[in-house]
Amino acid sequence: MDKRINRRRFLTATVVSDKMDKTRVVQIQKVTKHAKYEKPVRRFVRYKAHDEKNAAKTGDVVRIMETRPLSKDKRWIIQEVIGSQA
Repeated sequence: MDKRINRRRFLTATVVSDKMDKTRVVQIQKVTKHAKYEKPVRRFVRYKAHDEKNAAKTGDVVRIMETRPLSKDKRWIIQEVIGSQA
């Protein structure tokens, strides 16, 4: 990975919706253990990410970067499309 110039967060996510123009809904899966039963529990977090060129499609794995507020819900930008999950 290249040297980080700023303190912005980078995450790897999966595109779950590409129905909006220049916006993609991405989902991140976190696996944690249940506090009492210690069974692995999957948690999902969804973010809206800006995609200027409409390059990412549903099912793609993308790298997103935290940024300034772009709209009411958008706080992330898609940096690159890593690959297809299919």
